[in-house]
Amino acid sequence: MSKNEMSLQNQGKQSAVQGMASSRQAQEVQAAMVVAKRFPRDEEQAMNKIINACTRQSLAEQATYEYPRGGTKVKGPSIRLAETMARSWGNMDYGIIELEQKDGESEMMAYCWDLETNTRETRIFTVNHVRDTKYGKKKLESARDIYEMTANMGARRMRACILGVIPKYVAEEAVEQSEKTLANKNGQSLEQRIENMVNTFADLGVNQEMLEEKIGCKAAAFTQNDVLKLGRIYRSIQDEMAGVEDFFDFGPEEKSPYDQEDDKPEDDFAKDVEETIKESGE
Repeated sequence: MSKNEMSLQNQGKQSAVQGMASSRQAQEVQAAMVVAKRFPRDEEQAMNKIINACTRQSLAEQATYEYPRGGTKVKGPSIRLAETMARSWGNMDYGIIELEQKDGESEMMAYCWDLETNTRETRIFTVNHVRDTKYGKKKLESARDIYEMTANMGARRMRACILGVIPKYVAEEAVEQSEKTLANKNGQSLEQRIENMVNTFADLGVNQEMLEEKIGCKAAAFTQNDVLKLGRIYRSIQDEMAGVEDFFDFGPEEKSPYDQEDDKPEDDFAKDVEETIKESGE
């Protein structure tokens, strides 16, 4: 058998397998839609599940993302909160699919489908296998790095799809309850938590001005999410995942009294830690 014949035979087998997978997937979706029609969601009960979930401290701390832009702060439901709402709302099919991978990029699809109302949101996008670092662009080679990059990018589009299908008032009430949960943490007001955080970082040689530069606004304007972000940075320093100088700029001559070791060559680890902190909030 020639190489061309073998290639045609392999292509035929691959097409047959793909056809069987598509047919099975179509049957599963049809069955799910039938079940959704037979057992429609109780919206009041579903809403109660979402609100109850947002009373948990662990979810409330990850319920929203927030970042400064143009003198204001952009804020919205996080990926974790969107997934929680979709599960509790019920009769929802959502996820991320890699359609194709070639030439250093992946073509991806994120979707959310309300099987009960037949409302569907889809995002098709391309992810380049490149990571931006402080030394420039770095090409991703390992399968793990590529997977993590496509998964992170896909999760954000999936969140947009979920929020496009679930009624807006559901997300608004979930965010409101999460903020109430955070406000009641340890019985402390936000002002007290900000003051405690400033004092905690002062022990590391980080003053209030440096915290304000890191967050992008005055301490009086810090939000619950800002305090949580600073808390994650502090835990990263305490756990020796990174040094104080990896997060805060002490200038060319100045150095944190917390870090008295010899200077170490810079690497991308602190940046990866900070990106993880940011993504956990998104």
